[in-house]
Amino acid sequence: MNDPRIQRVVIVGGGTAGWMTAALLAQALGPQLDIRLVESSEIGIVGVGEATIPQIRHVSQFLGIDEDELLKASRGTIKLAVQFNDWRRIGDSYLHAFSDIGLPLGLAAFQHYWLRGRELDPDTPDLWAYSINAQAANANRFARMDKVGDSPLTGIRYAYHFDAARFGQLLRRHAEQRGVKRTDGKVVDVALRGNDGFIESIRLDSGETIAGDLFIDCSGFRGLLTEGALKTGYDSWQHWLPCDRAVVVASEHGDTLRPYTQASAQQAGWQWRIPLQHLDSNGHVYSSSHLSDDEACATLLSHLEGPMIGEPRQLRFHTGIRKQVWNRNCVAMGLASGFIEPLESTSIHLMQSAVGRLLTMFPDKHFDPALIAEYNRQTRFEYERTRDFIALHYNATERDDTAFWRQCATMALPEGLAHRIELFRQSGHIFRDGEELFTPTGWLQVMIGQGIVPQRHSPLADGLPQAQLGEFLGNIRTLVDRAVASMPGHADFIARHFKATD
Repeated sequence: MNDPRIQRVVIVGGGTAGWMTAALLAQALGPQLDIRLVESSEIGIVGVGEATIPQIRHVSQFLGIDEDELLKASRGTIKLAVQFNDWRRIGDSYLHAFSDIGLPLGLAAFQHYWLRGRELDPDTPDLWAYSINAQAANANRFARMDKVGDSPLTGIRYAYHFDAARFGQLLRRHAEQRGVKRTDGKVVDVALRGNDGFIESIRLDSGETIAGDLFIDCSGFRGLLTEGALKTGYDSWQHWLPCDRAVVVASEHGDTLRPYTQASAQQAGWQWRIPLQHLDSNGHVYSSSHLSDDEACATLLSHLEGPMIGEPRQLRFHTGIRKQVWNRNCVAMGLASGFIEPLESTSIHLMQSAVGRLLTMFPDKHFDPALIAEYNRQTRFEYERTRDFIALHYNATERDDTAFWRQCATMALPEGLAHRIELFRQSGHIFRDGEELFTPTGWLQVMIGQGIVPQRHSPLADGLPQAQLGEFLGNIRTLVDRAVASMPGHADFIARHFKATD
C-alpha cells in the first residue's frame, strides 16, 4: 500500500520567509520529512532592517535559540511600541505600545474608567500614562519584566528590531543543522500533473529536476509557483491602502538608540525609522499616483538622522492577497502569499502565523479540500483584519494638506472597519473579532491617537465614586512610574546583554 504521508517538501525561495518555513518545519516534523530549499544566490532579497511584534519571541523559543544570542547575531534592539508622528495632524504624535493599558475593573474595560476620569477632571493624564511600555519607550528604558512588583499590572511586552538578512542566516544555520538541504539554482520550469494540475516537480537552470509532494512558494512578489505555474490570481486592496512603492536606505545613528519604531506621515505616505545597533534602517512608503520616485527619495533623504550608508533602493508592491494562499499542493508564504505594508510591523508575523497554521493542518498526499479551504479561510481572515487595522491609520485623519490625505479621509471603508469605528465612537466599546491579530488595546490606542473620541463611557464605570476613581487611576500611574524608574537605559541594557561585536 502506498504511504499517504507527505515525505518530500520543496521550498522555492530563501530569505526570511524561506528559511523560517524550513526551520520551523524541520523543528516540528524533523526526520519525517525530506526538506529541500532552492534559492539563487544571483537573486537578491528585499532584506531591510526589520521591526517585529511580540509574537516573534515564540519563534526563538520554539527553535531553542537564546534570545540574547539572536539579538547579538542580528545586531538587534528592543521594540516596545510604534511611534506615529503627524498622522492625525501635523505636529501630533502618539504611541501604539505593546503592553496592557491600566486594569479592567469589574465588567468594564479600563478605557471607560479613564474616559469618566477625563470627564470629571480635565487634568487626568492621557491614555499612555497608564501603559508601562509607553512610559518606558518615552524614557528610552527597558528591562525584562513580566509583572509590576506584586501588583496585578502586567509587565513589559516587547519585540525586536533586527537585520533581516542576519536573522535569515541564523534561521538557515538552524534549519541546515536539522537536515534541511539547500540547492543554489534558478527555477526555469514547473511540471504539473496532467490529471489534477498539481505541481509534480521543478527544473533548475542546472538541468536538475526536483520532485516533491508539497511545494512552498517563498519566491517573493513574483509568486513563481502560485502565480507563475498555477495562475492563482490576486485580490487587490489598493483602493483601501493606496501606497504602492517604497524607497529604502540605511543611515548612521542619531544621538538616541530608541526602543521603538518610528512611523512618520509624509505628504503621500509615511517614513519608517528602525534602530539597529549599528545603523538606522529607513524607508519611505508612498503612493506613486501622488508622488514621483525622485520626490519620494528626496523626502526620505531629507529626514535621515545621520549620514546615508549605501545607495537608496526602490521597491514596488501591490497590496492584497492571493485568491487562494494554498492552491492544490502549493502553499504561498511571505510576499508570495500577499502584501500589507509594514506600518504595524506585521510582515514577519504573517509568515510565522502561516507556518504555524500549516503545521496545525499539515496534510497528507490526499490534500483534503476541506482542510485547504479552512487554511485559506483563516489566512484571509487574518489578512483582512490586519488590512482594516492599517486602513484605520489612513482614514481617521484630520489632515487635508494634500490630495493623498484628502483621498484617505473620504474613502469608503470595509464594512467591518466602518462598524468598529462607529461602535467605538458611540459607546467606547471595542470587541475582539475571533482570532484577529490586534487586541482591543491596540485598536484603542490607534483610535484615540487618531482622534476618535467616544461620546460616552459604559454606565458600569459610574459605579465607582469619584474619589475612588481618582485613587484607582493614580495608583496605576504610580506603579507604572516606579517600574519605569527602576529600569536601565535601552543602550545600557544592550551593552550588558547582547552587544554585537562584529
